[in-house]
Amino acid sequence: MASIKDVAKLSEVSVATVSRVLNDKGYVSEDTRKKVEQAIAELNYRPNEVARSLFKKQSKTIGLIVPDITNPYFPELAKAVEDTAMKLGYTMILCNSDEDIEKEQRYLDILLQKYVDGIIVFSNTLSMDQIRKLNIPIVSIDREISKDLPTIVVNNKKGAKLASSFLREKGCKRIAHLRGPYGIVNADERYAGYMDVVAEEEWFHEGYIVNGDYDMHSSIEATTELLRLHPEIDGIFAASDTMAIGAIKAVHKLGMKVPEDISIIGFNGIRLSEATTPELTTIVQPIYELGETALTMLVKLIEQQPMEEIFYKLDVHLVEREST
Repeated sequence: MASIKDVAKLSEVSVATVSRVLNDKGYVSEDTRKKVEQAIAELNYRPNEVARSLFKKQSKTIGLIVPDITNPYFPELAKAVEDTAMKLGYTMILCNSDEDIEKEQRYLDILLQKYVDGIIVFSNTLSMDQIRKLNIPIVSIDREISKDLPTIVVNNKKGAKLASSFLREKGCKRIAHLRGPYGIVNADERYAGYMDVVAEEEWFHEGYIVNGDYDMHSSIEATTELLRLHPEIDGIFAASDTMAIGAIKAVHKLGMKVPEDISIIGFNGIRLSEATTPELTTIVQPIYELGETALTMLVKLIEQQPMEEIFYKLDVHLVEREST
């Protein structure tokens, strides 16, 4: 494998001159530049990116920390981040934290050691004080950590109200909520939207709210128990599409049909929602736009470009399919 010294020798210039050509910094005559570029091509020379990042303390690389890579929502969003990063000349390192504080911290330490230029986080545990100590550009996505931190979210409460109201308009008389984990901001907001619609209804019962933990298997178990205790339920708003798919599975296992016996609506708009039987009615959030905007914000921070806004709340809309 050719080295920078080999390039310098073949082009009859100093290593420093080759470095100026590679980094496009400092004066180099046009003839000398052409000689160096020709030598690079002949030797098929590739700069040592690790060494360059150690020297320059930057790597044109960003980190993305997601809480659960098995949840179909996060790979879709990661693809948007990666696509946008590539367009802007960056590469991406994907880290899966499993909502584990220690694992999340280890990844942060590793990313800093690799001189990533910035990090996009989905975190329910990081504080603003911790983020300041990292001393690196950070963008939070999906969950608001602080008003001072660049953040992009969707209108969770509005989406939950849309979903709950839609089930009522479809004729559901007893609407349950399969909620996400307690203490996670978007799950709490979706719960609040559901409560805005049903809390004053005569039929409302606290037992109609169960935790599906943003997980399909947990949602199957939770829905099965919910319907065992409250067979009168005829509508379920699940706070994620993954949980809604679990609810559909549970209903079928109990010998009932969707939507004939129970209507089910999800939240997210993942591609898998179109592949279920029946196809899932859902609150669609602009997943690709979320990732694209988050990465664009991060690059502006890295490159110290002006930012018009540091907080974005994107809109959501309802797509009706067969499950209602």
